[in-house]
Amino acid sequence: MFGGLAVPANSPHLRKSVNDMRGGNTPMNAAAMMPSPILLWRFKVLLFLIWGCICCKVGWDSVMRMSADKRDLFLYEAFLYFNPLLLAALMVWLWGINLWVFAQGGANYAKIFDLDQNHLTHREIWKCAMWMTIIVPTSMTAYIYLYSHGEVAYAASQPVLLYAAIVMVLIFPFDIFYFSSRYFFLRTLWRIVFPLQAISFADFFLADILTSMVKVFSDLERSVCRMVHRQVATIAWLEADSVCGSHSVAIPLVLVLPYLFRLNQCLRQYKDTGEKTSLLNALKYSTAVPVIFLSALKYHVFPERWTNFYRPLWLLSSVVNSSYSFYWDLTRDWDLSGFTRIFKFSKPNLFSYMLHGRRWVYIWVIGSNLVLRCTWTYKLSAHLRHNYLTVFTIAALEIFRRFQWIFFRVENEWNKMNNKSHMQMSEMSNEEEKLLHSMNYNV
Repeated sequence: MFGGLAVPANSPHLRKSVNDMRGGNTPMNAAAMMPSPILLWRFKVLLFLIWGCICCKVGWDSVMRMSADKRDLFLYEAFLYFNPLLLAALMVWLWGINLWVFAQGGANYAKIFDLDQNHLTHREIWKCAMWMTIIVPTSMTAYIYLYSHGEVAYAASQPVLLYAAIVMVLIFPFDIFYFSSRYFFLRTLWRIVFPLQAISFADFFLADILTSMVKVFSDLERSVCRMVHRQVATIAWLEADSVCGSHSVAIPLVLVLPYLFRLNQCLRQYKDTGEKTSLLNALKYSTAVPVIFLSALKYHVFPERWTNFYRPLWLLSSVVNSSYSFYWDLTRDWDLSGFTRIFKFSKPNLFSYMLHGRRWVYIWVIGSNLVLRCTWTYKLSAHLRHNYLTVFTIAALEIFRRFQWIFFRVENEWNKMNNKSHMQMSEMSNEEEKLLHSMNYNV
């Protein structure tokens, strides 16, 4: 009709084109049928929000079933079992953000921490954090629901099963669940507890993070103690003579352990290198010991003795610890001489242009670090544990302070590595020039 060539109806070319128009089984069409990553991400976020609303609704209705005089005590107990894992999930989320910024800024964090090729990326870290964020509140909701409906035995099994599952995932000996990363993490923990070898950057970096998570270890100790003594889903532990209560001597011992580990690392580093700054760093961690044990004495001395003698010593030791730690963060860990290079690694990025040279960045980081260093002393003090929501908030803020600290500490280490490599290259070039000069002279 339009002057074109006539094509037979049974032509194979015509059948092929018709199949293509109908969406034949070609790779391009298969890819087109797949949903976009943005759509999948929005769907996951929607499911996450629906799940969160369901947990809140079930938990709230379950709590409202209880009598008013029993409700606060039960929430205090339930919070004890699950809040350390929530804080750990928060730390994992923030660590993923740290890795994302390092990747965007061009900092080779795998080289800094001496990681192998199978190390976790920020996406995989966020995946782990997402599962932690889902599993822990779900177990907590089940615990509250079962207890409020009279199923005390099933409720008591929830934290036990959750803790056992986490331990099994960490020590699982087979090549699944990021085996190499789990092995690296457990090996680093072993090196922290027993510093029998030269201290690497990953060793004291993780040990510093552990000092910010003493709240997690303290509550884990109390939770495991209650599981061992079969006190889960009861309120007997709130009595003053309870073996797992606030009067337990194990609480200050657990609080002080991360600081002792870090102190031993500093002493080991001084033995290996002979640097006097390692001794000064060890002195910084030793200032946390009086804060912890003077606070614990409140439960073991007369009230008048505590008020007139031990409390002023506790306040003095708190000021010394906070001031010394704040000074060390700025001058040693962050190196204020390089503060103008905030987030500015080997390549410029969005964060570099947003934050580089901004006065508010310096004011915020220094001011928030000072305030949170002082408030963290509140958590180190066992006699201030009665308001668990306040303590949880302060513990979360301390994790946020450590999140900020990581940026500048890793940047400082990355700059040192670059400067060292540049010095080595310049020395090699100088030696080559001297060699060439001597060869020309001999000729």
